[in-house]
Amino acid sequence: MKDRLFFLLQWIAAPLRTAAVAPSSRALARLMTRDVAAETGSVIELGPGTGVFTAELLRRGVAEQDITLVELNPRFAKLLRRRFAKAQIMEMNAAKLYTTPLLTAPRVGAVLSGLGLPAMSTEQVTNILLGVFRYLKPGGAMYQFTYGPRCPVPAAILESLNLEAKRMGGTLFNLPPASVYRITVRQTALSSIRYAGDR
Repeated sequence: MKDRLFFLLQWIAAPLRTAAVAPSSRALARLMTRDVAAETGSVIELGPGTGVFTAELLRRGVAEQDITLVELNPRFAKLLRRRFAKAQIMEMNAAKLYTTPLLTAPRVGAVLSGLGLPAMSTEQVTNILLGVFRYLKPGGAMYQFTYGPRCPVPAAILESLNLEAKRMGGTLFNLPPASVYRITVRQTALSSIRYAGDR
């Protein structure tokens, strides 16, 4: 209940920055992390909020020190530092991920996103995806949830970046009900993006 109240207050203070009125449910966290395991290796989480997905990653065997949390809200970031002391916390805008070197392993196995992409501009969404696929290993995936009826990344952006999105499923046990999409490179490599390990 404390997390719910804290989350609601953050939403009231900045509804565009905090895209939901309540933390994600355990059911949504399980769906978001369904493909992730210890073997996935390092993971980046965008917009972790109070850390519901982060806690589920730990339950699935991902080492805390292998998790990088990118959070813009300073109050959420402070809470995350207390809860996940071994994780790397980056207090920054996820749209700057492409131009900001992270201290984690140069390539990660998965990226989880709780960002409210539908409220963002085309440029912001594009920059976020460029950043994501800069750090993802070939074959890695981005997992994005949404409250809407379709993928929150517009088809034109997916097409321009040679990406594809597939709906993994949804859950009614969330406020509001949500769906999860798995976003991957359409072919073996994304020619327009230089991965972080390619120097």
